[in-house]
Amino acid sequence: MTEQTAAPASQPPEQAEPPHQALPPQPPQLPPVPLLPPVPVPAVVAPAPRPPRRALRAVARWTAAVLVFGAFGAGTAYALASADRGDVPGLATESDGRWDYPRLSLPALPAGAPRPFTEGNTAEVHHADLRRLLLPAPAGATPDTKLTGGWIGTEQFLAAFAKGSRADLRLQLKESAVRHIAARGWTMPDGTSTRIYLLQFNSTAFADDFRDTRYIGTTPGDALTGAEHMDLDETWKGGGKVPETSTYVFDEPKPFGAAQVREGFVVAGDTIGLVVQERKGAAGTPRVPFHQTLILQNQLLG
Repeated sequence: MTEQTAAPASQPPEQAEPPHQALPPQPPQLPPVPLLPPVPVPAVVAPAPRPPRRALRAVARWTAAVLVFGAFGAGTAYALASADRGDVPGLATESDGRWDYPRLSLPALPAGAPRPFTEGNTAEVHHADLRRLLLPAPAGATPDTKLTGGWIGTEQFLAAFAKGSRADLRLQLKESAVRHIAARGWTMPDGTSTRIYLLQFNSTAFADDFRDTRYIGTTPGDALTGAEHMDLDETWKGGGKVPETSTYVFDEPKPFGAAQVREGFVVAGDTIGLVVQERKGAAGTPRVPFHQTLILQNQLLG
């Protein structure tokens, strides 16, 4: 028998390798983002209870009132601070005892004449009619029939002083060449009488000499009729005094006679003013209207 050689088993055909495929482009790698710390959550606070509507309305009313009165006060302060001496009100509340004076204004001057204490008037001369510089009487006053606001003679002025002083005063008034004396008087319903005298001299030097010779300022000057002794009024603070003028104020101390006398001098350039007030009774002459009268007369002379 013929040996038969077994044929080798057939091998499976080799599989072909798949073709190489390119990978798609990858995005660039970003650095890692750091983690933020956790944000704290605020605690929830319950709202405060709303005030009642009535309280809100009250607060609003009071706020409005404060604003209104504040604006009114500021406006009043500005009006007073900016007021010109040529337009002095002279009015005041009744509660503090001041009198109701009319609104004041300075009289007109001759053409080209300056007012005292202004540039161009180094002599400090009052060019206005002296009678127009007298303070008018307040509301409710009864005019004095002897002192009506016009000119008076030397003898009528001397009658305001004690008899022992008149001879010396008469001589000095003559030597000082007084040009004019104007006077006005009145009486108020409470019995307070007022007399105002304005003396105009030929120059400021004569006015100053009269003041110094009569010792006005260091003393009350010559004694007034019915008031032999006068003391310095220490309550006078000089409020409202016009610059370049001087005021000297005195009153009769207790015990006084039937009436208490108060007097004040205003020295303003070539003119000297004398204000005298008195009232009968133990209560004496009220101080507030006396100071008010003196201040306003000083304003007119300034």
